[in-house]
Amino acid sequence: MLLDLHTHSVKSDDGRAKVENYCKWIRKKELPLDGFVLTEHRQFDTNSDYRHLEDEYDLLILKASEVETDFGHVLVFGVNDDLLAALDFSDIRLPIDTVLAEAERCGAFAAPCHPGRKRVGLFSHYEEQGIVDGVHTVEVLNGGSIPGEDEWSLQRAEDLGYRGFGGSDSHVVSRIGLCATEFPDEIITSVDDLVDALTGGNFQPISLRAETEIK
Repeated sequence: MLLDLHTHSVKSDDGRAKVENYCKWIRKKELPLDGFVLTEHRQFDTNSDYRHLEDEYDLLILKASEVETDFGHVLVFGVNDDLLAALDFSDIRLPIDTVLAEAERCGAFAAPCHPGRKRVGLFSHYEEQGIVDGVHTVEVLNGGSIPGEDEWSLQRAEDLGYRGFGGSDSHVVSRIGLCATEFPDEIITSVDDLVDALTGGNFQPISLRAETEIK
């Protein structure tokens, strides 16, 4: 399966994309995505139900969150009531150690995103504060990266032995699918399936930039 693990809708304060418009764009442009994950900033959207869009467009639509920590931004997959009670998702200085530990305790999966980005990326904080124990997976391909950021992310992840995944970090419709993650041996139909697949480690980051820009 091919999933875009990092997208934002109008639910995020800087998002301008409606979820249905993402679906329409994927089908109009014939992108090879099987689905996408909505990772809204500093919150978890407990109210929205996208099952009707999943059925209409034959796409998997899952929900996660992007939180902000003292070591940059982190995506959290598998958010549940226990994790919502343990963390204040609106806090822009969550301790990354706490996020990683609580995610694991609650059966979720936490991984830093765009780690090569200045100020909000994990690796820029490593330069000043040292390496964080407990990180094992990072987003190495990000559709919003400027030249050099993904290259640094890929190199540092390799040096540190981290697994890598990809996501578009789309905030507008036309950016979805620029980067994604391939799960070659998995059938993912739920957030629990996604957490299991990420934990299992059999995935790889994919860049679809050229294909997306051509269409």
